[in-house]
Amino acid sequence: MFNRILVAIDGSIMSEKALKSAFNFVKERYSKISVIHVEKNIEITEGMPKATIDRIYSEQSKESEDLLHQATALAENEGIEIEVQLVMGEPAIQIVKKAEERNYQLIVMGSRGLGNIKGLMLGSVSQKVTQLSHCPVLIIK
Repeated sequence: MFNRILVAIDGSIMSEKALKSAFNFVKERYSKISVIHVEKNIEITEGMPKATIDRIYSEQSKESEDLLHQATALAENEGIEIEVQLVMGEPAIQIVKKAEERNYQLIVMGSRGLGNIKGLMLGSVSQKVTQLSHCPVLIIK
């Protein structure tokens, strides 16, 4: 039923659970899986030194690369081949956009991410993805 699955990760415990749940799903159904991580746009204030801006971008890129490398290593340990995608922008919008562009049939993600404010039931990104998505969204708790 779901041959193409997109898993959104952000480094949170919930996103790791979502990734592992997707691996189990893939093993049972021989589906293809892609992993996406969205870097948020960095707010740059007026007068911020260029060296600071460069350091922030460098740290963000390193964290994103490490996160996707960890996902790839987890997949390899499970004997699963994945595709990784790194995009920049507003997470919910980018996840839904990629799912539509690449015709994914299911989005898997954690119920809460690394955001500063926790929602009462769902994180703001997962809630927005469920509202905007053209395909089913599996939220892992």
